[in-house]
Amino acid sequence: MESPFKGNILKGKVALITGGASGIGFEISTQFGKHGASVALMGRRKQVLDSAVSVLQSLSIPAIGFVGDVRKQEDAARVVESTFKHFGKIDILVNAAAGNFLVSAEDLSPNGFRTVLDIDSVGTFTMCSEALKYLKKGGLGRGSSGAGAIINISATLHYTASWYQIHVSAAKAAVDATTRNLALEWGTDYDIRVNGIAPGPISGTPGMSKLAPDEINNKSKDYMPLYKEGEKWDIAMAALFLVSDAGKYINGDTLIVDGGLWLSRPRHLPKEAVKQASRAIEKRSRNQPIGVPKSKL
Repeated sequence: MESPFKGNILKGKVALITGGASGIGFEISTQFGKHGASVALMGRRKQVLDSAVSVLQSLSIPAIGFVGDVRKQEDAARVVESTFKHFGKIDILVNAAAGNFLVSAEDLSPNGFRTVLDIDSVGTFTMCSEALKYLKKGGLGRGSSGAGAIINISATLHYTASWYQIHVSAAKAAVDATTRNLALEWGTDYDIRVNGIAPGPISGTPGMSKLAPDEINNKSKDYMPLYKEGEKWDIAMAALFLVSDAGKYINGDTLIVDGGLWLSRPRHLPKEAVKQASRAIEKRSRNQPIGVPKSKL
């Protein structure tokens, strides 16, 4: 699919992307690179990182990979510093590393709960904290659209409640709160914009294969407003918008990219039954003015 953005929209920018070697993170890495950025990928699996970097370099994208775990502050500090040393600056940080699995609350151990919070919420803050001094250096100064930008990948699970996702719901709620608070403080002090993206069901991702078996996925399409899953490209385009000059006045927001799914509920009545009821009401209203009792006619 062709990008709606100019090919040089991120020319000269340097982006560090956690979880950038697979799934949504890799698509963001690819699209950032295709639009002019140099990209550094951080992940725990060296083989996956090496493969992703190879693909990016085959597209003439300046790319490098660093093995690291966002749960470990020493890893975060090392990867951020290594990115800065390799490319000379850091303009953009994308926190896409995440952990997830389906489990009922009664079967979830405190350690399992803590693990997801450590990756998603603590890991996000740790990367932001370690990247701050470099984002300040990479930015062009207060009042400029060239100042640093952060994107935190979130979710919509915590907007209401989600079956078998209490750990992720809690973690992403913390991510959203972190996004807003950093946007307030770092936007004011350093002109660094901090935003989030909350993806819906995205096809071709590890999350969909793990969390949405075919029988569940097929039923969910019955009440998805756009009647389809999203694509990784959709999330990458949202990320491009938020870090580019097009999004220079957006700060502290979490952009929902889910086709309206979080608003939806399964139909309690068939659509045809609702139509029949509406036609019956309309017929009665033609025979009697609304709100006027028969005794007054």
